[in-house]
Amino acid sequence: MRHQADSRMIGILALPGVQMLDVAGPLDVFAEANVQSGHRAYAPCVISTVEGPIVSSSGLRVVPDMILGLHVSTIFDTLLVAGAPHLGDVPADPKLVDWLRREAPQSRRFGSVCSGAMVLAATGLLDGRRITTHWAVAEPLGRLFPEVDIEIDALHVRDGQIRTAAGVTAGLDLALALVEEDLGREVAKKVASQLVMFFKRPGGQLQFSRRGEANPAGRSALQEIQRWVVANPTADASMAALAERAGLSPRHLARLFRQEIGMTPSTWVEMVRIDVARQLLEAGERPKQAAAACGFSDIDTFRRAFRRQVGITPTEYRGRYEMADAG
Repeated sequence: MRHQADSRMIGILALPGVQMLDVAGPLDVFAEANVQSGHRAYAPCVISTVEGPIVSSSGLRVVPDMILGLHVSTIFDTLLVAGAPHLGDVPADPKLVDWLRREAPQSRRFGSVCSGAMVLAATGLLDGRRITTHWAVAEPLGRLFPEVDIEIDALHVRDGQIRTAAGVTAGLDLALALVEEDLGREVAKKVASQLVMFFKRPGGQLQFSRRGEANPAGRSALQEIQRWVVANPTADASMAALAERAGLSPRHLARLFRQEIGMTPSTWVEMVRIDVARQLLEAGERPKQAAAACGFSDIDTFRRAFRRQVGITPTEYRGRYEMADAG
């Protein structure tokens, strides 16, 4: 075993209410990398902002290795901010933001897991950079920090010095990618095998999202259209038909949709239909029948739309639920 001085110091900032897997998942990957590489390649460190055990969102307690303000500043090889369910609800602590703004750039690489991006974005260090975060956090993060370029479908993103993960189990994917960066593909493959996880997980995080369950948005005329499309996924939802239903011109409707919903009507309709199709596929429906039940004219159009929205084919998506049922 190498002396710890030769190890890469990994700091994971865990705030009160932290999602436990955002911390434990990456730590297990780094620990297994130590085993598979035959030396102490990584020295993990859990950082807290308060004294005493950190109470996670599940109630499990974590004893931190370092407390901000009570320890000498450490230069980390990698510094990650773990997510917590409440991070988007309250502004980040200014003292914590100042610490991250000062310390993170000194690390070889830094980033976040899940909603930890909310805290990191408050530092300004993510402005103009490509990142990802949990699909449910992407919209509020983009609204609060419009200078951040969010890749909503990515499981993890590398942009220069910055590394970010989509959320929860994607933290394991990110940690494994870091191991591959540092120790090579073969060690990373051994870690993935031992932890029974994908070496490269197929598809992106949108295959797990439930965007269509969101409440209708925008002014009342737009909300009425949204409710109608959800209730009638096979009906004519062309621009002309939607505009007539709303009592607006097609051009005016398109402009309102972009301004208040953030996308074109056709993109929104496709998203809703694919969400309905996913529910049918999860229940065991075959792709061809799901396509017809969601208003797609043919299976090829459905397949292209499904891959565009979810990242994998309808057959692949259905197969995952068949395997789950068989287990």
